[in-house]
Amino acid sequence: MTKIPSDIEIAQKTKMMPITEIAKQAGFSAQDIIPYGTFKAKISENALKKKTGKQGKLILVTAINPTPAGEGKTTTTVGLGQALHLLKKSSAIALREPSLGPVFGVKGGAAGGGYSQVVPMEEINLHFTGDLHAITAANNLLAAMIDNHIHQGNKQNINPKKIIFKRVLDINDRALRNVIVGLGGPGDGTVRQDGFTITVASEIMAILCLASDISDLRERLGNILIAYRYDDTPVYAKDIRANGAMAVLMKEAIQPNIVQTLEHSPCFIHGGPFANIAHGCNSVRATALALSHFDYCVTEAGFGSDLGAEKFLDIKCRRMGVSPSCTVLVATVRALKYNGGANVSDSATENLEALEKGLVNLEKHIENMQSYNIPVVVAINVFATDTEKEKLLIEKLCREKGVPVEYSYAHARGGEGTVALANTVLKACEKPSYIHFCYDENDPIKTKIEAIATKIYGADGVDYSPAAEVSIKKIEQLGFDKTPICIAKTQYSLSDDPKKLGRPKNFKVTVRDLKPCTGAGFIVAYLGEILTMPGLPAVPAAENIDIDKNGEITGLF
Repeated sequence: MTKIPSDIEIAQKTKMMPITEIAKQAGFSAQDIIPYGTFKAKISENALKKKTGKQGKLILVTAINPTPAGEGKTTTTVGLGQALHLLKKSSAIALREPSLGPVFGVKGGAAGGGYSQVVPMEEINLHFTGDLHAITAANNLLAAMIDNHIHQGNKQNINPKKIIFKRVLDINDRALRNVIVGLGGPGDGTVRQDGFTITVASEIMAILCLASDISDLRERLGNILIAYRYDDTPVYAKDIRANGAMAVLMKEAIQPNIVQTLEHSPCFIHGGPFANIAHGCNSVRATALALSHFDYCVTEAGFGSDLGAEKFLDIKCRRMGVSPSCTVLVATVRALKYNGGANVSDSATENLEALEKGLVNLEKHIENMQSYNIPVVVAINVFATDTEKEKLLIEKLCREKGVPVEYSYAHARGGEGTVALANTVLKACEKPSYIHFCYDENDPIKTKIEAIATKIYGADGVDYSPAAEVSIKKIEQLGFDKTPICIAKTQYSLSDDPKKLGRPKNFKVTVRDLKPCTGAGFIVAYLGEILTMPGLPAVPAAENIDIDKNGEITGLF
């Protein structure tokens, strides 16, 4: 029996091209890039300022509600980019940077899979070019300056019990969700309750992904709401003069990174917010760069369309002033069976009954994406265990909904296995599209949340906790209520309850609290029991990751 190579084995056997050659495809000279070794680089600020006059077409890849293992959205995105490259189309992909949380937690690597990956895979999955470390450092510098400001006399009259800015770490560590800082003697700071979130949930990550340049970055960092005074007036990062030094730490991090796929097509990879607790999109700069240098840019938004795509469209596209030409909705047989009540461990067994029940999840996601007035293509990410009867059931639903459907064999065959999908996407891109947002950002906060809950999730309405009601009043007093909403909720359900699979009916969602991200420019609404610092599973992926005496990494997916 032939052994199927792992993702890392496939990546390690690939002969990569020098990054200077990949950059040439985008019209960048060796002087336009800042190499980080031979196979990865940043695009210099001078190159970013060059105007091309080109405005390519934007292709968004999203998905249905996934199983815990994910449904191959990134793999499909990379495969689609490789297929467009094979078809001699001027194209690039734009992805998020992986977080060390999932890498060492549940998923292992997060740079695509099989024969549709971005490389150097190990470096991208680990420290890459240091962007996430720079975000962590900038975040924690601000946290340190807040505590130091109080310790050194507290000229801003900050109430230690009303500090809302937290420290971060890019590792899943549940023990750090709630901590006490300042213990010890008088010189060790003020004793107060604090906590950590994961780096990708930091507002600074969101700012990196939404900032247009270093000046915009610096201004946004200064606008971060960090605390309230004893008289309940707001204190911002600029009030303690922290944003200049924070911007210095992120001087290189704001520059997009360029790497290559296994088939040597270009990929801009920059920023990495999660879609269940943040806005789930790569940076505005990377996407704009791809659109200004290529005819097509393929990008992805995290988790299902109820999270990543909604935020991509209502936050990022609104910020950029662009509209996708096509939305690719990734579905798998196993996820649809999971949404129909089947156990994930039985995903290899044909189960038409569970699949038929789970198809309502795909149906709702199709309707959601159609509501934005953008052409939709369904991509069935094929697994070897999928049966013909199962695939035909999905095709039947797509025909009934009036959307084209294609099979994606990106994992097994790379770009060649995604050519049919690419041709269908190219046809969809020729259709007229102009984005219809889910809500008007000038609407009241509750109106915007209820629009998302009722239109996208299918909820009957929204309940608000007492804490949420207080937060809404505070946000209105700040004058920050006329901004987009970023929902933080479970990725496993259209509702805020991970156990409500398929297409839930007769339910309401509960807003537990809200947080104004005054630097990023949106309001985060926390639904259900969503956590901003994940924990490791019973058997973390880290247990299977190792390195041999020759420095070769194993077990990284």
